[in-house]
Amino acid sequence: MTIYMVRDDCTDKRTLGTMTFPDGYACQTLEDPVRPEGVKVPGDTAIGSGTYRVTISRSQRWQRMLPILHSVAMFDGIRIHPGNNNKADTTGCILVGTQRGVFSVETGAEMQILHSREAMEQVQRRIAEALANGEQVWLDIVTPRVTTSETFHLASADATGFPA
Repeated sequence: MTIYMVRDDCTDKRTLGTMTFPDGYACQTLEDPVRPEGVKVPGDTAIGSGTYRVTISRSQRWQRMLPILHSVAMFDGIRIHPGNNNKADTTGCILVGTQRGVFSVETGAEMQILHSREAMEQVQRRIAEALANGEQVWLDIVTPRVTTSETFHLASADATGFPA
């Protein structure tokens, strides 16, 4: 089974995306910011685009069974897990939720995802079922070539390409 995750809203503070399963189930994702290839700010960098094998194992940090990504360059212990914002809930991992939220003054997060436990139950169930059926599970992550910040910058440019 291949799960597709498309990062569709990248800023220098966070990365939002959509994770889609073969059966059509989709949920929202939230990660730390995407950085240039080879650059890692510990605890504040999304993993690189690519295809990763996924299994489920016991997380020492979360004390429960969670999906883990294998062979992630420059990272160890990258998991898919519940959480609402990238400032408090992740250090490189992928958070899942059913919808996107708004800025939180409380945490300082620019954007949040909501109903993460509900989404995590759906994600975990689908991965566990595929693994139980003897399938290998893969997560294919795609990052857009243009970030949200660049899109807004380009949208405000005049015909010459320079900011208006």
